[in-house]
Amino acid sequence: MNLEVQLAPRHPRGLRLRNPVIAASGTFGYGEEFEGVIDIQRLGAIVCKGTTLKAREGNPQPRLAETPCGLLNSIGLENIGLGRLISEKAPVWAGWKTPVIVNIAGGSLAEYRKLASSLEGVVGVAALELNISCPNVRSGGMEFGMKPDLTARVTAAVRQANSLPLIVKLSPNAGDIVSIARAAVREGADALCLINTLKGMAIDLAKKRRLPGFGSGGLSGPAIKPVALYQVYSVSGAVDVPVIGCGGIECGRDALEFLAAGAAAVEVGTASFTNPRATIDILDGLEKHMAENDVRDVGELTGVARAWNIV
Repeated sequence: MNLEVQLAPRHPRGLRLRNPVIAASGTFGYGEEFEGVIDIQRLGAIVCKGTTLKAREGNPQPRLAETPCGLLNSIGLENIGLGRLISEKAPVWAGWKTPVIVNIAGGSLAEYRKLASSLEGVVGVAALELNISCPNVRSGGMEFGMKPDLTARVTAAVRQANSLPLIVKLSPNAGDIVSIARAAVREGADALCLINTLKGMAIDLAKKRRLPGFGSGGLSGPAIKPVALYQVYSVSGAVDVPVIGCGGIECGRDALEFLAAGAAAVEVGTASFTNPRATIDILDGLEKHMAENDVRDVGELTGVARAWNIV
């Protein structure tokens, strides 16, 4: 049984994972936080917290609000900053079997260039995930993921500043995600990840305030899974690079649905909050399905839904 996935087939070095299960950015810390809970060396990859040039304290509390079948979050990219990531985290990652992908978030093209160039040649960093889809900051971030020309500019800037495999994480809040996906690929994206959270909010009638404390947040969890599946299906049929599916994946069956829709791999996010073993449980579920259905290579599962319900 082969679970290996090549996420950057067009890149000179590639990005080969032992399996298609990836811990999503912002939900898995820097990986170390889960070492006492699961065997993180079994994972296909880990995407670390969104990283900015300088450390950020994040948004005001409350930062989380539960919703039916989902979670609103407004963390605001709280992180230790680029300097500490390079000096403290990368040396740890360098000793792991599981590759670590650094999610980078900037407020301008110059910031994205600086982040990318500073991570060039850093041992322990396997790839970059370009975050142009975070809805929880007041400037930058999602703005670059809303229009194809802006997506093209920031992707090109990062591609020119760093030679690592490049994944671009797209926003479901954009009007035409297929055009944006094509723009990212045209300018050098080796893979795409979708979707990030949907912008939303809740109302606390008793305390007369909007939630989360930022006034709005990103909706994640099972509630967004149908949107994510549709967008993965749409984009994977329109580009020639691997797509990573993300959004509401809680079990092996969910992951299988994303693979069927066209994903080559999956990122697991909110599920890790309610079940710290979610990533491993999902991997076990994939392995069980392949064994029971005589699937020899996980790649055989990608995109099978395209042949269904054709009229």
